Amino acid sequence: MKVPMLDLSRQYESLKDEMLSTLDEVMTSTRFILGDNVKQLEKSVADYSNVQYGIGVANGSDALHIALQACGVTTGDEVITTPFTFFATAGAIARTGATPVFVDIDPVTFNIDPSKIEAAITDKTKAIMPVHLYGQCADMDPIIEIAEKHNIYIVEDAAQSIGSSYKGRTSGQLGDAACYSFFPTKNLGAYGDAGMIVTDNEELAERMSVIRVHGSKPKYHHHILGYNSRLDEMQAAILNVKFPHLNEWSEQRRDNAENYTKLLKELLPEEVTVPVEEENRYHVFHQYTIRVSKRDELQGFLKENGVATMIYYPLPLHVQPVFKELGYKEGDFPEAEKAAKEALSLPMFPELTTEQQTYVVEMMAKFYKKV
Repeated sequence: MKVPMLDLSRQYESLKDEMLSTLDEVMTSTRFILGDNVKQLEKSVADYSNVQYGIGVANGSDALHIALQACGVTTGDEVITTPFTFFATAGAIARTGATPVFVDIDPVTFNIDPSKIEAAITDKTKAIMPVHLYGQCADMDPIIEIAEKHNIYIVEDAAQSIGSSYKGRTSGQLGDAACYSFFPTKNLGAYGDAGMIVTDNEELAERMSVIRVHGSKPKYHHHILGYNSRLDEMQAAILNVKFPHLNEWSEQRRDNAENYTKLLKELLPEEVTVPVEEENRYHVFHQYTIRVSKRDELQGFLKENGVATMIYYPLPLHVQPVFKELGYKEGDFPEAEKAAKEALSLPMFPELTTEQQTYVVEMMAKFYKKV
């Protein structure tokens, strides 16, 4: 049996007629930049996040950068974040001219450990950028308390967490701004690059809207240095077709996660540490990420037997060559480094079948000589 990490073909087949019709409408309209589809998606995602404003941009990485720039983050500032995340998180900080300041993670959720944040704050700290990794919100109440105490911004990296919630509040409404990615592999994925920033702050929303169009307002009058980062009308149209299905897809992901956990606890209770959904959280399982011993050997064995897996992420950001000048070294963040050696993401998408999941777990049990 072949089990892919992600299979978008079944989703496309179910939406194909509506998708093609919608795209034809866009092409017939000849309105390709910041048109009605973008406006509709901005409203839908903002409403979904329980905030007032959505600003569509070209991709999730730009969303992070624009949000930071709108918050006034610039050369000489510092932004606190996690070293266990995709590069774009710290890359966006560095591109503003600010310095990424890393703190270690909670080993249970893989998210930033709030208890370690305050010790990292200096008079240069301008913002905290928590990442809601794998689809589960970081522990936000203590982070909000710290940010309010020190009068600094919170920019949520919500690239993987659309639809998740924390103590009844949604991903997207837990900071001053939040950034979504609609990369094709995301829970709500475009057919190319796309992203969005959401916020309840009118002033920030206005600034972000101006930054994404070269800092121009009115047109051809430039008061700030922005750049070209607009959500494409075609991608917005695709996302508008998909958006009504997001909650259903999230529930299917949660069902698949529950089934994985049941199977793994039955067959491999000692060999595998399964994901934990913290109390008062709603996890949308962008990834189903386990911890295992002999991770690389297991991955190789599964590949040989037709099972695709991914390692998110094999090298923490503090030891990435590009950040060498920050002065971090191996051993500085032991939990992030340990996670990088043990984390393995199993196939996860709404249409994943029980038969496929059973095969994945049986192959794992075979590797650990449990069957």
